[in-house]
Amino acid sequence: MAESPIKRASPSPGHGKHGRKPGRTIAAEREIVGWREFVDLPDWGIERLRAKADTGARSSAVDVTHLIELPGDRVRFCVVTDRRNPEACTPIEADIVRRTRVRSSLGEVQDRLFVRTLLRLAGHELSIELGLVSRESMLCRMLLGRETLAVQFTVDPGRAYLHGYRRRRRRQG
Repeated sequence: MAESPIKRASPSPGHGKHGRKPGRTIAAEREIVGWREFVDLPDWGIERLRAKADTGARSSAVDVTHLIELPGDRVRFCVVTDRRNPEACTPIEADIVRRTRVRSSLGEVQDRLFVRTLLRLAGHELSIELGLVSRESMLCRMLLGRETLAVQFTVDPGRAYLHGYRRRRRRQG
């Protein structure tokens, strides 16, 4: 078989297979998180809230009940911290930072209120906007969307709880 007359340029030394510098991406400085993690919301006194990292969702959301709009662009609500016991909730009052129409995962358009709070995940703290929504049918009380994740994190979809552990119940019998 004759050698092709087209000569292919070989990558420069120290460059990857396609001539790009390896490891020169923003991802090298990002924290890898699992598709599920425990997070804290320290401004609200909430620890170990189960959250799902969802790169398909733009905004982040938290499961709330008893939502009441107050005068002066404020809102009062309860953050549900345990899906097995929806009455176990933490009462919060916060400023409304925006009102937006959001398309839910079911394709329904909903009006949603957003508030701002501090998120602690994987040793990082950042101020985030959270949509106030009922997530009673979901396994995780909180959803971390792209706007939150893009700041500091890369999601490993094959792993969960990289920055905290999930306590497993012992089976009796």
